[in-house]
Amino acid sequence: MTEEHDDGELVRMACAGDTRAFEHLLERHYDTVFRMSFKWCRNRSDAEDITQCVCIKLARAIHGYNGRAAFTSWLYRIVINTAIDWKRQNARGGHDDIDDVEIASAPIAETNLMVREVLAQIDRLPVKEKTALLLVVGEEMSHAEAASVMEVKESTVSWYVHEARKKLALQERKKERHHG
Repeated sequence: MTEEHDDGELVRMACAGDTRAFEHLLERHYDTVFRMSFKWCRNRSDAEDITQCVCIKLARAIHGYNGRAAFTSWLYRIVINTAIDWKRQNARGGHDDIDDVEIASAPIAETNLMVREVLAQIDRLPVKEKTALLLVVGEEMSHAEAASVMEVKESTVSWYVHEARKKLALQERKKERHHG
């Protein structure tokens, strides 16, 4: 399998029974799936489990990809839904290794603490606002791309991001009043 095949071709080949095409598709997108899973749950072990679940779901659902949206948009939807389901099924209080991927290079403990607090605030956002924020800010998608992933209007993504930022700013103001 070479890089000459685009995602759509690999999907068609995989649907026709070509396991190497499916493997190549997984290899091509595995890091993206893991990164998004980690951003969602902020725990390496859980992100690995979510990523494995996504791979299994992808194998079962690949025949359902219709090509109307980009394959990556369709895949992000699977990742997000799997992460949401995983979080509901495995709700737990802490995030053991929050700094493994995202803040390992932060130079000082104060910065690490600040990053942890912001990530914890994002984690407490409503699911749709968190999803929109992670796609737009974390994955650097346009509002239109995020809308395609979330299967909502672009204006709805803009609203979710606006609401998320407003809530995060409110949390920051409350913290400043409490400490100041």
